[in-house]
Amino acid sequence: MKNLPPDRRTMPRRLLTQEAAVSGTRTVPEETPIAITFGRTTYAVMMATPADIEDFAVGFSLTERIIEDIAEIAELEIVAVPQGIEARMTLSSNRDAQLLSRRRRLTGPAGCGLCGIESLEAAVAPPIPVASSLRVSRQSIFQALSRLREKQILNAETHAVHAAGFWLGNEFRAVREDVGRHNALDKLAGALARAKVDASSGILVLSSRLSIELVQKASSIGCPIIVAVSAPTAYALRAAEECGMTVVAVARSDSLEVFTHADRIED
Repeated sequence: MKNLPPDRRTMPRRLLTQEAAVSGTRTVPEETPIAITFGRTTYAVMMATPADIEDFAVGFSLTERIIEDIAEIAELEIVAVPQGIEARMTLSSNRDAQLLSRRRRLTGPAGCGLCGIESLEAAVAPPIPVASSLRVSRQSIFQALSRLREKQILNAETHAVHAAGFWLGNEFRAVREDVGRHNALDKLAGALARAKVDASSGILVLSSRLSIELVQKASSIGCPIIVAVSAPTAYALRAAEECGMTVVAVARSDSLEVFTHADRIED
């Protein structure tokens, strides 16, 4: 993993106000092409923040349902190349054969989680049913929202990246940031899998809006509750209702809106 690019850079800029013009600098997040490869064949290329790449590779493999368990990854190597970064994976023989039968190529801009798929059927793949007896209090959710801001280190400097955190009990077990909201969730999924944390035991807290691909990805790791700072799409809510997932959105420091399976949220 030598010679990977930094996740942020200081760039020159000129600030213009109604009163003056001032030269200076601003810290901005970096994004770079990251190729996800299996057996040296590229499966996907995503624009992402070049940090936590191992988590990203593992999480993407899980949330895209390429694998069901991290143990199916026989080898993982992160390699810096002139054009970007390659996350090179070798899968177990059985899983590799299944992958060959459903291979797709995907090029994903940072803001999009579904670009490049080959069919409408792939785009509307139903989320995996989520079954969990987890219950959380609204006070716990408010606490998580407050603590998430403290964990957004890169965003505090750049004001330009999303965060995905996993709240368990009264603390975050992991928080990951990225220019793409779906990339941040993939990185978090990978971090949980590598740490052997059961995603069904806590809640996902997202700094972004809630769209369909985030529900699909969350269901792939079995998380029963998503809390999103911004609003959900109607498609995401229909999918969450169908698969048994609780959606809390438009989450502010003083209010929450519960859209689906509200029985998991205790007043």
